[in-house]
Amino acid sequence: MQSLLRWGIENSTPQDNTNSPVERKDLNPEIIDLLLGKSDAQLMKEAMEVAVDRNRSEDDRIVALDNLEMLVEQIDNASNLENLKMWEPLHALLTSSTDAVITQAVWVIGTALQNNPSAQDAYLKLNPLPTLTSFLSPKAVGSSKQTRSKVIYALSGLLKHNAPALRHLNEEGADGWNRLRQSLQDPDITVRRKTAFLLSSLLTPNETALSSSSENLHTPDSQRQQAPIHANSHAAHLSQPNRASTSALTLEAMNKYDILGTLIEGLTNPLPYGENGDKEGADEDFEEKSIALLRTYLVVCNGTLEQTQKNRLREWMSSRRKEVEKDAVASSLAERWGMSSGELDQLVQKVE
Repeated sequence: MQSLLRWGIENSTPQDNTNSPVERKDLNPEIIDLLLGKSDAQLMKEAMEVAVDRNRSEDDRIVALDNLEMLVEQIDNASNLENLKMWEPLHALLTSSTDAVITQAVWVIGTALQNNPSAQDAYLKLNPLPTLTSFLSPKAVGSSKQTRSKVIYALSGLLKHNAPALRHLNEEGADGWNRLRQSLQDPDITVRRKTAFLLSSLLTPNETALSSSSENLHTPDSQRQQAPIHANSHAAHLSQPNRASTSALTLEAMNKYDILGTLIEGLTNPLPYGENGDKEGADEDFEEKSIALLRTYLVVCNGTLEQTQKNRLREWMSSRRKEVEKDAVASSLAERWGMSSGELDQLVQKVE
């Protein structure tokens, strides 16, 4: 609407006494900006100019990136990053900035990618995975716990419903699966939680893919329900089952890169966490997300366990049931893990 108002003002044609159009020379762009405000595209350009300017203070650059992040929450603005040629300088900030600026830049990237196929495609052209996944190592330069958390957020935006991107996760120096596996034991518990949730999302079969595989292929196109699908919408991914389906690739990686083994280790022998690593025992949120991932692997995807893994999980689950009932944290282990009693029974059967 703002763009239409601007266009209408700038292209209006006042008439003279003879009712003939005359050229307008009285329009001041600054006055128009004052009345209507700058366009989102202009605001994005100005924010990027400040963000990449090393002569500006770190605070100024962070504020500029914060403003840009809010702008790209709108899917059209996020898609416009490519037209404005802003992906390259945005990604370059990850290797040429202070830790705080890197963290903020990754946040912008993650927000722009959420549920946005066209943004995913545009960013993937830059081969960003080696850079992004490098930050998942706690010892890497610029890898603060805040940065690692935001990197998981950015990877979520890039990889979810995007099998082509997932195929690049372990190519060209990214070593992505191993780094995600290591993130399940990150010193920061927030990174562990987000990693478990991301892996569970990638492993969950896509409903559109399942339904399309059973569709009657002899049904004439004219009889199928069709609706316009925009390239920058989530529906664009869901309309391409082969592209949107990440479950099979993730299922294969769970065993190939010992993600399953690390998950079981994290559940049954949790690492300390907290600011100084002084908190021991289970973190309830991480445990719930890890159990959800394990259930997706075993029940939904029909994954397999070695007998030693079954024994370990069975013993641990029995001890957790006793602890929950004793401490009255929840009325049942199923409630503690956010599932129905039937879902818990299915999980238990898989470890018998």
